[in-house]
Amino acid sequence: MKVALERVAPMDIEARSFEIIESELKHPLDPRTAPIVKRVIHTTADFDYADNLFISEDAVDAALQALREGTVIVTDTTMAMAGINKGALGRWGGEARCFIAEPDVAAEAARRGVTRSLVSMERAAAIDRPLILAIGNAPTALIRACELIDGGRLCPRLVIGAPVGFVNVTASKELLMQTDVPQIVARGRKGGSNVAAAICNALIYMLGR
Repeated sequence: MKVALERVAPMDIEARSFEIIESELKHPLDPRTAPIVKRVIHTTADFDYADNLFISEDAVDAALQALREGTVIVTDTTMAMAGINKGALGRWGGEARCFIAEPDVAAEAARRGVTRSLVSMERAAAIDRPLILAIGNAPTALIRACELIDGGRLCPRLVIGAPVGFVNVTASKELLMQTDVPQIVARGRKGGSNVAAAICNALIYMLGR
């Protein structure tokens, strides 16, 4: 059987992908948040995100202002950090950080019998700069972030809540949605480090428009 391949120049592949996404969406998107939703769909090839991404009313404005001020994006995995366009982020004075692989974080987590992701959120609370949390893997990180927010010890400009999996995943997202912090949430079980990074990149790219 002959396979019909679409001829697309390398530099046009991403633009063509977004054209396909636009043509296959089942309903129009809010123009203000459409770049975020479309980039997540582009990353995952999963159109469910057109319906399950919750973006609070203040999320985009809060995130863009934080990025303009040189925000630190703290991720819960090195994979999420690797997926963020750090060159584009750095043009605004921002940086991406992840504490998960630091030896003292691992040692403290082992001593306390908790996850390294949980300890990482406590480290994030000590950062004295505009802060965005991008959580794409560990519900324990999101739960601890919510506890710190409720206790007034953590004041992020935006929380991206996209842990993936089964144990405490949906519950952690529900906890976040009960807070007043600006937030973007991948509701349900879906998510992942790639989703968290895609949301960060969409926001960064929105600054260049």
